[in-house]
Amino acid sequence: MKKTVIGAIVLASALAVNTASAKETISAVGSSSVTPLMEYFAETYMKSHSDVFIEVQGPGSSAGVKAAKNGSADLGMASRNLKEKEKEPTLKQEVIARDGIAVVVNPKNPLKGLTAEQVAAIYKGELTNWKQVGGQDKPIVAITRDTASGTRGAFEDIMKLKMKINGKKVSAISQRAQVANGNGGLKTMVASNPYAIGYISLGTVDSSVHALDIDGTAATVANVKNGSYKVARPFLVLYKEGKPSAETKKFLDWMLDADAQAIVDSHGYISVK
Repeated sequence: MKKTVIGAIVLASALAVNTASAKETISAVGSSSVTPLMEYFAETYMKSHSDVFIEVQGPGSSAGVKAAKNGSADLGMASRNLKEKEKEPTLKQEVIARDGIAVVVNPKNPLKGLTAEQVAAIYKGELTNWKQVGGQDKPIVAITRDTASGTRGAFEDIMKLKMKINGKKVSAISQRAQVANGNGGLKTMVASNPYAIGYISLGTVDSSVHALDIDGTAATVANVKNGSYKVARPFLVLYKEGKPSAETKKFLDWMLDADAQAIVDSHGYISVK
């Protein structure tokens, strides 16, 4: 009798393993800004597609481009436009959403807004005290993202934070700026320092930080949509031509459907449909 029970348990375990291994895994790797939205997509999609498991990792946009190119992931994620040197005829892209980049300070900072020129000067290290922009007589703690970040790449382009050295374009962000690892890491650093300033995905702004007006325009979804808030960028999904499996292609197509785009809107991002 004991042998029969043990045999049944072993058989049940084997069936469970076979069932799990029968699922097709879709991997999405890249931007830490796109990651939360992709996780919402994955969670919703897997509820109605039990034969698929979607794995999401957010090491950064540059890593996402690389993963899509070399096939180490089914889908790459980037939160900026591709650089010229990254473009390839076989590398395809879909804009799955758009997002504003919010310039954020600690809620204890009474400042309401800055001009784009002032933000650029802060990040270049030309403005170093809040009193220089109408705030308190306290040092400005500028926080940026690492160089592989798509948010940083888009922010530098929009805010004109590039300079030429020996004919090569490089970042103009001061080396004195503190570097945060990931969108969430930067938000935490600003939330814990009353004199900090940083920039994060508009879709991840919450009560722990305060989004500044830029050039007199509030950082809102409506203002990104109508074009008045200029600090905005695309969320891209990348893949190699002919590479996506049938299941990956289904998931990709679904992301552009009305149901998925409603998820985009409901989480503070900007739908593309």
